[in-house]
Amino acid sequence: MAIGGFLPFSAISVELYYIFATVWGREHYTLYGILLCVFAILLSVGACISVALTYFLLSGEDYRWWWRSVLSTGSTGLFIFVYSVFYYRNRSSMSGLVQSSEFFGYSLLTALVFSLMLGSVSFWASLAFIRYIYRSLKMD
Repeated sequence: MAIGGFLPFSAISVELYYIFATVWGREHYTLYGILLCVFAILLSVGACISVALTYFLLSGEDYRWWWRSVLSTGSTGLFIFVYSVFYYRNRSSMSGLVQSSEFFGYSLLTALVFSLMLGSVSFWASLAFIRYIYRSLKMD
């Protein structure tokens, strides 16, 4: 399931640096149109990955696709949190208990929100795919 979250994370990894530098640094973010395009790419890549992994599960006659579809792209949140740890150690100059707890608290919440958002998009895309397949299936 973690492999399914790597491709959506790679779609947003460049923008994550700019977002972290804007929120935790002193830079200003001015590319909101590109951020919207990257967000649309993130949602579409997550939906496509989920449909592909659901298809592979159904081809192997494993019909327990519900939670696996949620976790497949929901694991992107784990990659985002790992990136935030990398950013904290290598790119920021933060130190102290208060700054560290604030940074990791907000990073954990952000990772959780991304996991829930991408997991729900993934589930609904897989559900639409399943309904489309079984609608076209004809029983004799």
